[in-house]
Amino acid sequence: MNKIVRLEDLGLKDYKQTWEYQESLFNAIVDLKIKNRREDTHLPTPNHFLFVEHPHVYTLGKSGDFDNLLISEKQLAEKGATFYKVNRGGDITYHGPGQIVGYPILDLDNFFTDIHKYLRLLEEVIILTLADYGITGTRSEGETGVWLDVGTPFARKICAMGVRASRWVTMHGFALNVNADLGYFDNMIPCGIRGKSVTSLNVELGVNRVDMGEVKAKIKKHFADLFEAELQQTTSAIQNPATADRATT
Repeated sequence: MNKIVRLEDLGLKDYKQTWEYQESLFNAIVDLKIKNRREDTHLPTPNHFLFVEHPHVYTLGKSGDFDNLLISEKQLAEKGATFYKVNRGGDITYHGPGQIVGYPILDLDNFFTDIHKYLRLLEEVIILTLADYGITGTRSEGETGVWLDVGTPFARKICAMGVRASRWVTMHGFALNVNADLGYFDNMIPCGIRGKSVTSLNVELGVNRVDMGEVKAKIKKHFADLFEAELQQTTSAIQNPATADRATT
């Protein structure tokens, strides 16, 4: 069981480019697992964790309802935003600057083969991170992600989650609002759930900006602890235009 996780911080990257990069890492792990089974070998499968910020983009999960996007293609362009239908679970969500997006691409055979436990641990990573700032994050029954003030008229979501898993290999992940422009959420029904709002860490703390690097450091610590993983910082091929094409094809 390989519990080393290669950590890459991609900075601000286009959603489609990052999605293709995720797919390349995901497919490489799946292909190695198939090879190991076919040839009765035991080559260790790698694990990855990508941090990224995206330019304004709306994504719709495979079971989502397109009607939850409330603006037209023309209005998307006017707002400098894009839209993609993707192969994760969940409904519609928004990504943009000021949001920490995390994509763990893990072979769960290296950890545990329980997708529900995986989602609960991802939520716990964010709950513990929020607790470091004195904020009580909780789960909302039947609604994946992390919320504040669940069970009250003021319930609001601070972190969305949606994953894909095949052969116990994961991709996609979470999006934590840290310094997000919440106005972009008005253009959709967040996660397809009516009557509930969204929030951002800086809003909850009453400050203009929260240090993104500090939040990432807390997420890394809690992820390593909960998954009993060793995070190793690496440089990604996606950051090098000369090799990015090879990494995403």
